[in-house]
Amino acid sequence: MGVRKTLAASVQAKKGRLYAVIQFKENGKNKSVWRTLDLPEGTAKSKVNKKLREVVNKFEEDLAEREKKKDTPDCDITIFSYMTEWLEKTRQNIQISTYESYHGMIYGKIQRYFEKHRDITVGNMKPKDIENFYDYLYAGGVCSNTVIHYHAILHKAFKQAFKDELITANPFDRIDRPKKNKFHGENYSEEELLTLLNVSKSELIYSAIMLAGGLGLRRSEALGIRWSRIDWEKKTVLLDTKMVEYKENGVVTVKPVEEMKNKSSRRTLPIPEPIIEMLQEELAKQNLYKKMFRNSYNHENDDYVCVNQLGEFIKPSYVSNRFNEVLKKYGLRHIRFHDLRHTFASILIGKDVPLINVSNFLGHSDISTTANIYAHLDKASKQASADIITDILTGKDKH
Repeated sequence: MGVRKTLAASVQAKKGRLYAVIQFKENGKNKSVWRTLDLPEGTAKSKVNKKLREVVNKFEEDLAEREKKKDTPDCDITIFSYMTEWLEKTRQNIQISTYESYHGMIYGKIQRYFEKHRDITVGNMKPKDIENFYDYLYAGGVCSNTVIHYHAILHKAFKQAFKDELITANPFDRIDRPKKNKFHGENYSEEELLTLLNVSKSELIYSAIMLAGGLGLRRSEALGIRWSRIDWEKKTVLLDTKMVEYKENGVVTVKPVEEMKNKSSRRTLPIPEPIIEMLQEELAKQNLYKKMFRNSYNHENDDYVCVNQLGEFIKPSYVSNRFNEVLKKYGLRHIRFHDLRHTFASILIGKDVPLINVSNFLGHSDISTTANIYAHLDKASKQASADIITDILTGKDKH
């Protein structure tokens, strides 16, 4: 059945439903496609013809649009210029800390590299150009995990360029994502953790150390703990706030954000008795400082556990820097502050706590995340599994 001069179509039935089979020519080749008419077999001819015209007209419009895009010249905006525009459009939809991270990458290595290669544009970017940029990053001493961050931001930006019809295909879909380095954080033994907790009691960051090592919290989570989220009777705490640090107009700002890393990061945890005691002592100290410093004390932050003597937020960067100084001061083995979280998890796994329980405590979005990081430590459960198989094969397991 001829519907338009440029296209031919016929109606075919398949499994009781009617379809339009459309013949057309593209790039010099004859092709055909099937499009459903959303009608059952046996529908009146007039209704079928009407629906066929609609379907074929719609297909012809789509085909014309595809041809039009082929004739559209490539977007000639430079990579750095496009990334800066994309960043500002994205700003309102991302967290401040994420914006600052993106800003640093775009106005750092992305600018330095692509401003020297202004011939590479959004429209003509090729997979080889991307690989050359990654080689530049590696040559500058950047690790694979960081290259993955650059890949993610560029891929995301070019995905938007495709949606905005600046490009007809995303070149980042044609290359493999850089492989992630397998990283096993350092962790303290039980004895080392206890030593650290004992020697750091007089430190401003002691509560943060205790929360990270005793509850497995991230730095931002520890600093975001709020008194109003603690249930003293049930001895639980709700984690729903994190502390972020960022630069705005050259000024460092610390701000609580009620938006966690992922849904599972918002969680309620039981509080061990030693941490209950630490929190009670911290609350007593804060009440004392309020009396001592009176009008100089910042009461706006009264709901937060981790503040200094004047009620000001403690900067996340200060926690990490001071933590390093504490380790040097007392001759303790160097680990990162985040490794207190690894220490917590490693101790639990060493005590045969199931990975799913550890995963829930840590707030991982998926148990596979926990398994990838800590499975190498799960020796006890692996041995227990081997022992069960041994009993079965040797006939000791009568069941």
